[in-house]
Amino acid sequence: MTDPVTHDPAPDADPTPDADSATDADSAIDSATNADPATDPASSQAAPPATPPRPRPMIERIGMAFVAAILAALFAVVAVAAFAGGEPFLGVMGAIGCLMVLWVGGLTLFKGR
Repeated sequence: MTDPVTHDPAPDADPTPDADSATDADSAIDSATNADPATDPASSQAAPPATPPRPRPMIERIGMAFVAAILAALFAVVAVAAFAGGEPFLGVMGAIGCLMVLWVGGLTLFKGR
């Protein structure tokens, strides 16, 4: 399949950058990286303190915790089935997944994250 948009450079464009533009770019990078914070006017202005994020609404927290409970139940089913089928490694991994999802669901519900 062909691409309808061509990505060829313009015929009059020079593919190699000239020495002046490379020198200007290098000097701009050098001056930005070697700026003295004591004399730089941009760094002397302190950023305003960030406001802490608002907690999620309770209905959203309950809904997300409900989804986490469903996923934890699925991990628990995987763990039980794996242990019953003689796959202890998969069972342990399913149990760990169940506990981690319950932990995150609890954080979502009680801390509002």
